[in-house]
Amino acid sequence: MNKRAGGNPSIGYDESWYYATARGLKHHEKLREKITADVCVIGAGYTGLSAAIHLAQRGYSVVVLEAHRIGSGASGRNGGVLGMGQRKDQEELEAWLGKDDAKRMWQIACDANQLVRDLVNKYDIQCDLTDGHMAVAHKKSHVKPMWDHCEHLARFYNCDAYRPVTAEEVHDMMGVDTYHGGYVDYLAGHIHPLNLALGLGKATEELGVKIFENSRALSYNPIRDKVLIKTSAGQVESDFLLIGCNGYLGRLDREAERYQMPINNFILATEPLGETRARNINRDNLAIVDTRFVVNYWHNSPDHRLIFGGGENYSTKFPQDIKKFVQRYMLEVYPNLSDIGIDFGWGGTLAITMRRMPHFGRKAHNVYWAQGYSGHGIHMATMGGKMAADAIMGHAEKFDLFASLNHHPFPGGRWLRWPGLVAGMLYYSILDRI
Repeated sequence: MNKRAGGNPSIGYDESWYYATARGLKHHEKLREKITADVCVIGAGYTGLSAAIHLAQRGYSVVVLEAHRIGSGASGRNGGVLGMGQRKDQEELEAWLGKDDAKRMWQIACDANQLVRDLVNKYDIQCDLTDGHMAVAHKKSHVKPMWDHCEHLARFYNCDAYRPVTAEEVHDMMGVDTYHGGYVDYLAGHIHPLNLALGLGKATEELGVKIFENSRALSYNPIRDKVLIKTSAGQVESDFLLIGCNGYLGRLDREAERYQMPINNFILATEPLGETRARNINRDNLAIVDTRFVVNYWHNSPDHRLIFGGGENYSTKFPQDIKKFVQRYMLEVYPNLSDIGIDFGWGGTLAITMRRMPHFGRKAHNVYWAQGYSGHGIHMATMGGKMAADAIMGHAEKFDLFASLNHHPFPGGRWLRWPGLVAGMLYYSILDRI
């Protein structure tokens, strides 16, 4: 594979196992005229599609502009982990925000997980939704804090779904001695992320939303009480604008850009292992995530492949050979898979924030954005779209809670922030190995 640009939704979209097993792929026309709508949404990922669904359900006319195709960004390429909670643990949120707002954040995250499930059920989205997630400690020192976290959730959040597991139990579940313990959570799980995005896209169309693909928004301008959004061949005039681009934002909005940083993650899919061997390495077919700063994450597919994510980079280029790049991380976890072929390798771009919490904002009274899910996006981006839609409809309490978070912009501006990010990430990746 030749080097190719990260942050470009048209590059690598069709190289994943997700694309090879996608349901309902279809092409949508390019915007070639001037149209009007109540709301224009930029980005056909989870944020944009969820917002479009919730707005259309309330009678708003909605137009979605997508630079490439539905789910071609992180929404169609990610590791497929349907999470619980926020990106930061509740103990950290309590120290930062206080217990009351931390509990509100927890409830929003619980509602976000349920929202995904409700949308899957309501619109009959065939996306392989499977319950169960396990977090595993790659250092012995991580085990006690993980078990304490389970106790904290049970004691203060009335959540008894988190169960501590020992090193021996992890070995029984994974068939290897790589990890030292952790916990299992059956509220979380895993999913086929592209099929989720495609299913949400189908639902939006059934509700009358107009989706235009290959229609990158080049600029927008608030004009009196309207917003004018321009593409290369057309334009949209709307009452409201929602920007849901995340790591593919580019320079569309300079203010939002300051608070997020795009980074690239990489995933492989092995050849089919057969049911017996697939169960030997993941007995309960859980989504599994380890505690490294640069995390490994994996689960089994319905055709008994291992879908494994590992490694990231902070440049504008993907590795020359993504399969080999990720395989070395896979073999650190599962050295017993050295004989297994790799059928697919792909990369994608996500957005992180300094605080590792979503960054929401608004300006000019009718321009909103939601971004920076920091690798926790399946449930929180879906909820982010709903919260943005609610805010547009005049119910902004939850949106404003996130918009009020004290985020810090990345230092150094557009260009000088990169060296600092790379140095920081490399420092923590070294800690993973000592």
